[in-house]
Order: sequence, then C-alpha cells, then structure tokens
Amino acid sequence: MAKPLLGLIFGIIAGSFFPLDIMGAYTKLFSVVLLVALDSVFGGLRASVNKNFSDMVFISGFLTNALFAAFLVFVGDRLGIDLYYVALLVFGFRIFKNLAGLRRHFLKNF
Repeated sequence: MAKPLLGLIFGIIAGSFFPLDIMGAYTKLFSVVLLVALDSVFGGLRASVNKNFSDMVFISGFLTNALFAAFLVFVGDRLGIDLYYVALLVFGFRIFKNLAGLRRHFLKNF
C-alpha cells in the first residue's frame, strides 16, 4: 500500500513546485488522462489493501486505459462528437467504486 500512496504524494508535491500550463486544445485530453491516472492509483491502493497488488497489472492497466481514453478523445474530436464524456463517466465511476471498496475495507478492519 505504501508504493501507490508515496507515488501520489510525490506527484502532488512535484506538481505544486513545477506548475504546468496546458493549452486549450489539450484540456479534454488532459482531463481524461488525469482521471485515468487517479483510477490507476486508487485501483492500486485497493489491490494493495486486498493483498493482490501486481506492478505489471498496475502499469499495463494504466497504459492500456490511457491509450484507449486518448483514442476516444482523438476520434471524438475528428468526428465532432464529445466522446471524452464517455471516458470521464467510466473512469469517474471506477474511482468512486475503488474508493467505496477502500472505505469498506477500512471500516471492516477498524
């Protein structure tokens, strides 16, 4: 459980010291990639708490989800359809599902 949590803390600290300006054309893509990253972190935390965390599953899941979400944004922009809403909805749902699992685990063990 320490690895994903330390990575999240390190990322927040690094982001506060090195601010990044994102061009308007990339805001849709960035919002989706941010949700993919949060989904991976909370999924990793949940897997770690359940004692079945795997580095390869974590990394491959992040890369696969990020590439597919970026593909949805790209195709949606080309077709003139806001397909990034689909990715935002799905990954937002998964984040809340992982948080609910973490909450249940901690309440059960508390």
